[in-house]
Amino acid sequence: MTIRVLLADDQALLRSAFRVLVDSEPDMEVVGEAADGAEAVELARSARADVVLMDIRMPGTDGLAATRRISADPELAAVRVVMLTTFEVDEYVVQSLRAGASGFLGKGAEPDELLNAIRIVASGEALLSPVATRGLIAKFLAQGGSSDGGPDPEAYAKRLEALTVREREVLVQVAGGHSNDEIAERLTVSPLTVKTHVNRAMAKLGARDRAQLVVIAYESGLVHPRA
Repeated sequence: MTIRVLLADDQALLRSAFRVLVDSEPDMEVVGEAADGAEAVELARSARADVVLMDIRMPGTDGLAATRRISADPELAAVRVVMLTTFEVDEYVVQSLRAGASGFLGKGAEPDELLNAIRIVASGEALLSPVATRGLIAKFLAQGGSSDGGPDPEAYAKRLEALTVREREVLVQVAGGHSNDEIAERLTVSPLTVKTHVNRAMAKLGARDRAQLVVIAYESGLVHPRA
């Protein structure tokens, strides 16, 4: 199956570079380019994109707002967003994960990293770069969270009550940046069992994917970031 990729960045030169890279892969194709977030949302629908490479900062509708629109649209439920950032630690990255992005990647990433990120997200197994994502969220929340205050921690904590003991254990491991295979080894269960627990936790917590599970684990207080 060919992965249909949409490029959303206000820099035409960068889009061109990404297009050449993506189109060079036999299992991927670029199906559209957008210079702002509003255009990205429309193209995600009309071009039937599987993955959107979304720049955080764009004129007009930025990547954060566009990601919120995509994640809130039932018709785009299968679309996965990879947020691109030039900043190693950026509060907008955490906000984008809350908004529904499947992960983030620095614009300075190596070509193989970008291509691997697209494949991971398209497979539905995101969290993208789990250890890096966890580290960013931990550092950021240790500094007091985002300027908008984020979701109510008590509300998240209340929703955690719906999880079974094993689901909570798996959620802690997911927040630690561990893969299903690693979690299975740690908890002495099969990877399929882990996947089932992860999917059930996502459904109960209203998480779009593993990236949002990490955010929920920290913001609910289930896992505490190290300062």
